[in-house]
Amino acid sequence: MTNTGLDLRCYVITAGHGREVVETAASAAAGGAGIIQVREKTLGTRDLLGFTLEVARAVRSAKPSTKVVVDDHVDIARAAELREPGLVHGVHLGQDDLPVDLARAMLGPDAIIGLTTGTLQLVDAANDVAEWIDYIGAGPFRPTPTKDSGRPPLGVDGYRPLVEIARRPIVAIGDVQPTDVRDLAATGVAGVALVRAVMGAPDAGAVVGEILAEYAQGASRVR
Repeated sequence: MTNTGLDLRCYVITAGHGREVVETAASAAAGGAGIIQVREKTLGTRDLLGFTLEVARAVRSAKPSTKVVVDDHVDIARAAELREPGLVHGVHLGQDDLPVDLARAMLGPDAIIGLTTGTLQLVDAANDVAEWIDYIGAGPFRPTPTKDSGRPPLGVDGYRPLVEIARRPIVAIGDVQPTDVRDLAATGVAGVALVRAVMGAPDAGAVVGEILAEYAQGASRVR
């Protein structure tokens, strides 16, 4: 792992595609989001590559330090790097996606690679591959309409034991709302991932600013 300076506090995941999504992602970045993940299940490979690059260009213009990763698709992350080097920074992988050691071999040592978990057993398994990943997504925090993982919701109390055993920073995900962020930060998670709360907001940047303030309040309570 080489990306020790990742800002995971506010991790925004896109929903849908089109110009409005691109503009909202850029607004979130301008507001301080450390990572934008491009998640879009309906586009073919060629169109997904084009959309990912479009988001990444807008994000870079809004806040060059914000990182862009793509959900699931190691091929898209690699193709984006070949097409416009340095624009897309890595990939987030689920339990059924390409193994993280192969993703690391394909994307190189500088790419960001995240891995989805959500139970003690899955976090323990992620520890076994910690040398190839940069952070661990853990959820769902609560049931979410955007993704059915099949895992029981963790709630706030479910994160403390995961943080205690994890060898990589944990990001809480699963219908997280700004009002949840302070309590989640107090568990020791490195950040929170949000979809609808940011992507559906009239002013995504303002929501991100609120999330960062709430995170700072909660993180000050970590023992």
